Parts: sequence; structure tokens; C-alpha cells
Amino acid sequence: MIDWKNLDKLAAYDKFLALKGRVNLAEAMSGENGAVRVAKYSVPMACGMKYNFAAKAVDDDVLSVLADLAKEQQLIAKYQELLDGAMVNTGEKRLVLHQLCRGQLGKDVLADGVNKRDFYVSQQNKVAAFANKVHAGEITNADGEKFTTVVQIGIGGSDLGPRAVYIALENWARQNDTLKMEARFISNVDPDDAAAVLKSVDIPHSLFIVVSKSGTTLETLTNESFVRNALREAGVDPSKHMLAVTSETSPMASSTDYLAAFFMDDYIGGRYSASSCVGGAVLSLAFGPDIFARFLNGAAETDKASLNPDIMQNAALLDALIGVYERNVLGYMCTAVLPYSQALSRFPAHLQQLDMESNGKTVNRFGEPVSYLTGPVLFGEPGTNGQHSFYQLLHQGANIVPMQFIGFKNSQIGMDIDIQGSTSQKKLCANVVAQIMAFACGKEDEDPNKAFAGSRPSSIIIADQLNPESLGALLAHFENKVMFQGFLWNVNSFDQEGVQLGKLLAKRVLAHETDGGLKALADLFEI
Repeated sequence: MIDWKNLDKLAAYDKFLALKGRVNLAEAMSGENGAVRVAKYSVPMACGMKYNFAAKAVDDDVLSVLADLAKEQQLIAKYQELLDGAMVNTGEKRLVLHQLCRGQLGKDVLADGVNKRDFYVSQQNKVAAFANKVHAGEITNADGEKFTTVVQIGIGGSDLGPRAVYIALENWARQNDTLKMEARFISNVDPDDAAAVLKSVDIPHSLFIVVSKSGTTLETLTNESFVRNALREAGVDPSKHMLAVTSETSPMASSTDYLAAFFMDDYIGGRYSASSCVGGAVLSLAFGPDIFARFLNGAAETDKASLNPDIMQNAALLDALIGVYERNVLGYMCTAVLPYSQALSRFPAHLQQLDMESNGKTVNRFGEPVSYLTGPVLFGEPGTNGQHSFYQLLHQGANIVPMQFIGFKNSQIGMDIDIQGSTSQKKLCANVVAQIMAFACGKEDEDPNKAFAGSRPSSIIIADQLNPESLGALLAHFENKVMFQGFLWNVNSFDQEGVQLGKLLAKRVLAHETDGGLKALADLFEI
């Protein structure tokens, strides 16, 4: 029997709050103590990756209470319910089925009169067949020439996840001879965004994917019209260059304005949709369906590992528990995601939406106010760039910000050079190792300006290389972490009502249905 309770109603909650101040991180990570912790506090992840949390302010007693918390809150059972097709999205009364796109473990899910597993597989197969025909030159432009570029038009989850994944794998694909088409992305309704992309591509040899589940997204439809106009001006028939990714019930679904349409549904939220046709179409066209399948396999391996009830064998669950401990016991308001890989330059932006849109809530699943903190503010930037930017605050600022490092032993391209006794990749890895220890242990100095208090907590995910499998596993890790944290806080991680209000007001402004401050602000822009 699943019981949905607020965090502060759990029997283990008082023990949980009493954990504050148990670990002096600077002492725990100094000298041989640090070596012991690094060896001890390491959890296996999918695709040979590791989650090491030695530099987090936890010990065995903390971990024991966190395990009790996970068991009492039935986190694994709730995850299994989600997989089996329970209506977990209470706000919108919907199922949550994004894992079903990557070989989800669980029962076949019947909804809307169809088997959803079969439906998602059929759409993946449809995308794969289309992409293969484009690559083989069976689908061409009006002059019989191959398409060389694909441009995704979408916003929010229709842009951030697929864009982050494409950028993460672009150089890997070049190195491994699997880059079939270059991809570009248009998201912002700012006309400069669409114009800049259109200026950078060869329009007659480009396909454009319009992504809108409802078929009514204002920003996306505006950008679609912008692009259609540019295609006509280039002497190109837009209907021969545009694809739709939408729901079967949207006005885009059967329109002759598109060369082809691929379908998703309301059971896959935008920020969780990179595994669906939202990511599948652009990534299959860019890299080939086989590479997208490998990405899905990595995600599926994480999904399977996330069912393990042992927190020391379930990295996503443990990461979630430590994050809730830092938020609700230690009171930290932010989290920094710091990938030491330039290929992950847009990954923190995707995680911002994933985390803050999911768990930025002040009411529980039943619409009742909660009396504790929920989702943190999340930000990030690749190292070592971040070191020369906001790390100053992370090291010596008044607020302690927990950090999540991501590092890879090997580069994607293999092009490197030995300079001053070490390669660039070794220098990159040395920097992340040094930062973990500097944050944890700090440095004493008679000059206060040069003193570092230390005890700044971090964890690190380590992999051999950023490739399709490890990227899929990494994406699913954070998706499942956010899910587990939502279960812990008893919030609905799968709706986003906070996004809707601004959209409604913007429509009022454009319709000139305004008064008071809204009208005065609109007048400033002469709208």
C-alpha cells in the first residue's frame, strides 16, 4: 500500500533533523582520513561510471538515517508504481511515462485505448526509418540533393535537453565518423535568434523540426512562421522542408504543411522528453538512429539501477537523499553542477529546467502547503572556465553551495599534447581533483583575504569517456534524482503551473487587454 506523506510527517524526520553538524568535512578529508573516505564512499553507476561522495558532510550514521527515510517514504515502491503506469502527476491527472521510451522496466501500460510501450516504439521506428531515408538520399530537397543540416524549433524542454545532448555528442560523432547532419536550434522568440540561425545554414539543404506537443506554443509558432517566411524568400516550399513533433490531437498532427509528423503525448513532460521523439528526431537525423539507440540504452541501464533499494548500490537515490539532507537539515539554498567537459556546456542549463521546474513547489501533491524547503536553485558552468568565474564565491562566499562535479578520464576526440610534463586532459582532471580537496579542506592563512574556511561539500560522477551510453546514463541519473527528491518532499515533480501565468499575461498584453501596472509596463515597450 503506497502512502503519500509529507517529509515532516515521517517517523524518521526527527532523527533526520538531528543529523546537523555531525561531520567536520575539513577534518574528514584531511590526510589519511580523506584516502579512507574516497575508497569507502563510492557507489557504482550505469555504464561503468562511479558516484563518489567522500567530500560530502555525511558519515555512516547519516547514511543509516537516510536509508531509513528512503524506506519509510517508500521511494523504490513509488518509482515502481510510476513505471507500472500509476497516475503520479496528480496536478494534471496524468501518467508519467518518459522511461517507457527507453525500454522501461514494469508492466505494459494501457492508456487512451493503446499499449503505450508499443506506441512509443512505433514512433521511434518511424523516426529511424525517416532518418535512414534522409541519410541514404531517398528523401531529398526539390532538386534531388541531400539535406545536410537539421534545425529544431522549440522552447523549454523541446530545446534544452535535445540541444544539450547534441552539443555533448557532436565532437564524439565527428571523431567516430557518425555525424550525419549538423544540427542547429531556434528557441527564443527574440527574432535575432531565428535570424542568426538562418544566416548560418544553407536553407535549401536544411530540414526544420517544429516541436510543440499542443501545437499552440506561442514562441514556437512565431518562430515557425519566421522560418516559413525565410524558406519562401529562398524559393523553397516549406512543406517539403518542415517536420512536426507533436501530439496526435494537435492541429499540427495531420497538416499538409509538414513533410512528416512524429508523435508524443501528455504523459511525457517537456523537460523529460529528450528520450522521446522530441530528442529522437533531431538526434537520429544528426547522428543516426543507432547512436540514439545507444543513448537510450545508457538511460535504460540507469533506470534499472535506480530500482535497487540499497542506497549504496543506487547512485540516483543516494544523490537525492544527500541533496535533501543538504537542503532541509543543513539549509543550503543552491546547488552547482560543474562538468569538467566542454561538451557538457549546455548540460547545466538543461538541469536547471529539469530540477527547478520539477521541484520548485510550495504545495504537496494534494495542493496543501508544505512547511519545509523544497527544490534548490541550480546553476553551473564547465570547468575550468567556472574556476575563473564564480568559484570565488564558492570558496570564500558567505553562503555554502554544495557542488556536483562531473569528470571524464579520457577526452572525446583523442587529440592532445604533452605540455610541461602532462597532457591537457590530465591538467583538466588535476583541476577537478584539486578543487574537490580545496573546497573540502580549505587553507589557513594569517591574511584573512587568503584564508579558506573549507567544509564546502561536493560529490563527483566519474566516467571513462563522454559517449552515447554514458551521456544517456548521466541524463537518467539526474532525472531519477529529481524524481526521488520529489517523492521525498511529497511534491508533484511532473507539472509546472508556475510557467503558465506569465504566458497568460503575455497573451493579454498582445491582445491589448491590459490595465494598471501591466498596461504601464507594456506602454514602456510601445506594445
